[in-house]
Amino acid sequence: MPHSVHPADLGFFSTLVLAGSLSGAARELGITTPAVSKHLAQMEARLGLTLINRTTRRMSLTPEGEVYLEHARRILGDIDDLEHQLRGAKSDSQGLLRVNATLGFGRIRIAPLISAFVERNPKVDIQLQLSVTPPSIAEDACDVCFRFGHPPDSRVIARLIAPNRRIVVASPAYLRKHGEPRAPEDLVRHNCIGIRQGDEAYGVWRFSNPKANKTSSGPGKQVKIRGNLTTNDGEIAVNWALDGRGILLRAEWDVARYLRSGRLVQLLRPWTTPDADIYAVYAQRHKSSVRIQALIDFVAAAFEREQRKH
Repeated sequence: MPHSVHPADLGFFSTLVLAGSLSGAARELGITTPAVSKHLAQMEARLGLTLINRTTRRMSLTPEGEVYLEHARRILGDIDDLEHQLRGAKSDSQGLLRVNATLGFGRIRIAPLISAFVERNPKVDIQLQLSVTPPSIAEDACDVCFRFGHPPDSRVIARLIAPNRRIVVASPAYLRKHGEPRAPEDLVRHNCIGIRQGDEAYGVWRFSNPKANKTSSGPGKQVKIRGNLTTNDGEIAVNWALDGRGILLRAEWDVARYLRSGRLVQLLRPWTTPDADIYAVYAQRHKSSVRIQALIDFVAAAFEREQRKH
């Protein structure tokens, strides 16, 4: 019985989708546009399925095309890893990497590191996607995700990249005008900047006090904050805090430079909030992927160097 899927089709289809058009794929493959169209038609005829919806201006994947692409990329990645391991350490990292990160963190921290990484590893192709909510690694939505907090999914591998705290901050101008909260419950009398991100409970800030046994404040508190400014973008929220518009709870990486310069002040010491440690998350099946490990090692080393500076 003849096979419906030919090995050569996998690379062809991945290139076609990445190019975004028949003509773009033709340029990448060094063949004519009619030849690309013919190859795709032959694939679909063998499968008895439509993989791509084509119009004069654009093309889009069908549900069957999405499935085909996911498997094609995974198979091609496994082949790249096999070749690399057979050649040994003399071979450079190569192949496609689909990377995900949160919006502000991905734009400010991960994107520059990816730029430096591909300069050293020019045979690696990286697609960076930024999103508010981390995608499902187990469902092959991406190859590696840089995120805050250990993921709840036990089917994935989570490697700690760097410790990271959430801290409460405000500008000196805001504190001069409204005073400084001395305990978490004081926040209900302040204007707090809200951030709606991912699946986190909105408008509730949680605190614990490591010195609770020496005080009468109790071991932990949960505060329902209020304020007239809310956003789903962390960078916007930080800018509002810098403008003196309110008190903000934010990851330390996002405000460290403003704390050093004095534009923001950390509040409510020694109270702590749930950690926002930085993790690289990837599927169990990719644990031997050379290019994934190379990127994670590169990012982890960059954060370690930065921590040593401070």
